[in-house]
Amino acid sequence: MEDLLTTEYWGNTGKEYLIALGVLAFGLLLVRIFKNVVLKRLAILVSKSKTTIDDFIVESLGLYVVPMVYFTIIYAVLKTLAWPERITSILEVVYVVIITYYSIRLVSSVILMFLQSYIRRQEGGEEKVKQMGGIILIINVMIWMVGLVFMLSNLGYNVSAIIAGMGIGGIAIALAAQNILGDLFNYFVIFFDRPFEVGDFLVVGEKNGVVDKIGIKTTRIKTLSGEQLVFSNSDLTNSRIHNYKKMERRRIVFTVGVTYETPVEQVKKIPGLLREIIESEKRVDFDRAHFKAFGDSSLDYEIVYIINSADFNTYMDIQQDFNFKIYERFNELEISIAFPTRTLYLRNEHGMKLELNTEKIETNCS
Repeated sequence: MEDLLTTEYWGNTGKEYLIALGVLAFGLLLVRIFKNVVLKRLAILVSKSKTTIDDFIVESLGLYVVPMVYFTIIYAVLKTLAWPERITSILEVVYVVIITYYSIRLVSSVILMFLQSYIRRQEGGEEKVKQMGGIILIINVMIWMVGLVFMLSNLGYNVSAIIAGMGIGGIAIALAAQNILGDLFNYFVIFFDRPFEVGDFLVVGEKNGVVDKIGIKTTRIKTLSGEQLVFSNSDLTNSRIHNYKKMERRRIVFTVGVTYETPVEQVKKIPGLLREIIESEKRVDFDRAHFKAFGDSSLDYEIVYIINSADFNTYMDIQQDFNFKIYERFNELEISIAFPTRTLYLRNEHGMKLELNTEKIETNCS
């Protein structure tokens, strides 16, 4: 037995191997007890608090810190033994890679947690958090790039040349992809300035629809007819956008024209009649009704009212009801709704004699 403990195997005695194995088992056992007992009890305690930061800390300890401690114990125990130089180098590389991996994930989680907490405190924060996919991707890429540079530096590589090369390459990429970078910048503008969000109904020029997805380069809008419109983020931020989801009330203006043959007494009664019709609807606020102008073929009345709803179907239902009532009341009072008319003057020439004949032609242009 004593021979087994004193005999050297690959540069270490059996006793040294046993000691290293015992230390390793004891260290891993302590970490396991901490994870399965201490962390579980902490998780139960923090779940009763109102804040989420303590929950995040306990969860991060289990996901990132505990694995790093595991590998650190294994690496420290193995380093106490004598190994060939090649194996020692491999151990160092593996340890640095593993610790860098978990460190990057930990840093990324902390940054994103604070960013999400900040965004949730804003108006409509939960909806904005759902739109963070592009920002999360960009942040993760940046964190991983920085983390890899530090890892290479710890492994003994000259990172100055790498950073210089990345800088030159970045300038070349920026010049070659100006439009893409412009869309990326405008993605941040849309995300933080919030001119619109997913679910908003937009009108952009002659196009309209509901925002379906906001991406790093493009925003996708689903039209009322079912197809998908794809806009670059730069196009949207450079356009005049009508966002109807932000509308809380609708101000409606419409006109009614009556014929010039309408008696003056009835002409004077029409504004009061229109007001009575509008005020009969409880869902709207009457603003005004006036004899606006002498039109080309009608006496024009302008009516203004406000709907206490942004729903378009509600507006159309109310307007349709007003149209029915106006048409019905005008028929009762024998008031004719005007339609466009056209008068043609025909001149016939017979030698030196001129004769002027007039004819009135009425055409329904509706």
